[in-house]
Parts: sequence; structure tokens; C-alpha cells
Amino acid sequence: MLHNVLQIIFYFLMVMGSMSSSYNVLDYGAISDGYTDNSQAFLEAWNAACNAETRTPQVVVPEDMTFLVMPVIFEGPCIADKIEFMILGTIVAPSSPGFWFGIDTSQWLVFRGIRGLKVDGFGSIDGQGKGWWDQSCKLHPELEGCTKLAPTALKFLGCNDSGVSNIFFRNSPQAHILTRRCNGFRVDKLMIQSPGYAPNTDGIHIQSSHHLSIINSKISTGDDCISIGDYTSNVEIDNIDCGPGHGISIGSLGRSGNFVQVENIYVTNSRFNGTTNGARIKTWQVGRGYLRTVVFQNLKFINVKNPIIIDQNYCDVRGACKELETGVKISRIIYNAMSGTSSTNIAINLNCSRSVPCSGISMQDIQLASATIGKQVIASCTNADGQEFSVVPGPCLQPKIPI
Repeated sequence: MLHNVLQIIFYFLMVMGSMSSSYNVLDYGAISDGYTDNSQAFLEAWNAACNAETRTPQVVVPEDMTFLVMPVIFEGPCIADKIEFMILGTIVAPSSPGFWFGIDTSQWLVFRGIRGLKVDGFGSIDGQGKGWWDQSCKLHPELEGCTKLAPTALKFLGCNDSGVSNIFFRNSPQAHILTRRCNGFRVDKLMIQSPGYAPNTDGIHIQSSHHLSIINSKISTGDDCISIGDYTSNVEIDNIDCGPGHGISIGSLGRSGNFVQVENIYVTNSRFNGTTNGARIKTWQVGRGYLRTVVFQNLKFINVKNPIIIDQNYCDVRGACKELETGVKISRIIYNAMSGTSSTNIAINLNCSRSVPCSGISMQDIQLASATIGKQVIASCTNADGQEFSVVPGPCLQPKIPI
């Protein structure tokens, strides 16, 4: 009898041991002193976890410690169906752009080709972007040798059924998070923060990805809080605090003249405070293809320059791009239950193409006023048809044409 009990206990311990195991970067030589390169220790911990035959192996970056990590790629696929990367302490980037000499300047931390990845914890990722901003061509065009391309803090490339949550991101040299070729990805409870002047520091950029959710997060940056690129579909964005920044943007789309395929985008229950834009769509005239089935619902605007805006004639230099007969077809766009204040006199601005007009626009229950007491705001719609009910300012849409 005792022998059987011991067998059961031994079996239970074996099963529990096979379910998860932890790989602390300290055990692979990581040193928390602020100047030692820990990229090799992080890679070794990752490779050990990735090749472990346990159910949910876990890489651990311990709390109350700061680790300098050079540009690094964490490769998959991994043996386990799920793998966790727990950031409890702080990961910092090199402070000087010179550390990227001779390597890809577009990236710092990269996860590639992994299924079931979860990046979590209550730690932080600090991109130390000031050195890059100080030599940015956007801020310093007169500077000889200025840089146009700077690292994204955290890239997910081909990571399916994965996600990132609870991390504090700050001061990325360029975009903070990018997903590309990901199918099934969840972003939850993030704080992203960089100065309002920091160039191209999008909070989250989505490219060529499908079935994503971005929820319950606060984003303050020098560019779009969230931006959605080409070949993207089925995206849920909910409960986002955005500001400062350039708003939540679909686009820009079609810059290279490619065939755009973007659809089923839902932006709900979010707030914009002091942003350049609110609910924004921007496409290049040289683009082709479509953007369709987009819902902006239950949004609040506080002192926003362009609360609702479509720019189908987007150009690097405003007014400098000549009118073309091509364009991305924009249709089935719903704006519902929005309120707040505009810092300019045009609160609703739909600037659509004469050759490829916007169609099937729906506006309902929208109340926008000027952020300046005593001033009025207007709505401006060009080449846009649809229907609107209880919209102030308005009306401005052309009668709806069947599509």
C-alpha cells in the first residue's frame, strides 16, 4: 500500500515538473550593473527554455534589477506549445546609436517565429531613445549624417497565438511595439510613454497581421498611439487612453502603390486627450485596393485637433502631391456615440478622393464642440456619401449611394 502511495506521489511530482520550468537569466551569467552586455545570457536562457520539453517553460528577468541588452533576436519555433518571457525587472537599451554600427538599425528586441508566446510581468523596457532623437532627420534635417531609421523597441515577427501584457514601455528610439505576420495576438494592460516631441515613436504598429486585440492600455507618444498598416484584418481596439500623440490611425495605406487589403477594424470605448488626431484614416493616392468595415464607437475627445478625419490624399508635404486617378477604396465606415472638444474649427473632416470617393459612411449620435469657449466648429465632407443622424456639427455627407 505504501509502495503504491509513493508511486502516486512520484508520478505527481514528475507531471508537475513536466508542466513548467523556470530559466532565470542570472543563472546564465546576466549581471545587473547597467553597463555589462547581457544579450548572450538572455539568449542562453531563451534557448534553454525554447528547447525544454516541459509544458510551459519560462524565461525570468528578475525584479529589482536592471539589465543592459544589446540588439538580440529570440528565435522559434520552440518545442513547447506555450512559452513565457517574464519581465519583472528592467531591460535597457544601449544609450548611444553607435552600438548599432554595422547591424540592422530598425530593431532592438525581436521575437521571431514563435507560437504560444506570452511576454508578461510588471517590469519595464527602456529604449533610451534620446540619442536617436538628437540625430533624427525629422527633428534635425540640417544635421550631416542624420538618421531616418531608428530601432523599434520590441518586434513580434510571425508570432501566432501570442501576446504581451502588463509591461511599462518608455522612450523607444522609434516605434515601441510592432507586430508583423502575426495571427492571433493580444495586447493588454500596457503603459507606453515617450515625449510628445519624440519623432516616429508610435505606441503600437500593426502590419500584415490578423485577429488582434489591443485593450486596457495607456499610450503617450510622439506619433500614433496605435497605427494599422497594410494587409491587416480583424482588429479589436478597446479601452485605450491616448495622449499626447497623433491618435489612433488606420494608415497610412498604399504608400508604395501596392494593393491594400484592410478590413474589420473596431475602435471602441477610448479617450483622446490633447492629441493631433482622434479617429483617423489616411491613404496615399498611389495606393489601390480597399479599406472597409471599420467601426469607431463610444469615443471621447478632449482638446483634439482633428477628432474625426479621413485623408484620402495623404502626402508627406501637405498639398504637394498632385491629384491622381488611383486611390484606396474606403467604404462602410461607422462613427457612433462620440463627444468632446476640438482645438480647431473643423471637428469633422472627410477629405476623400474625387476619383475613388468614400462611400457608405454612417454617423450617429456625435456631439463635438470647440475647446475654446464662444467659438464654433464645422464639418467638412468632400466626395463622401452616407447617412447621419443626430450629428453636431453637421450635416455634411452627400446622400447615400448604394455600394
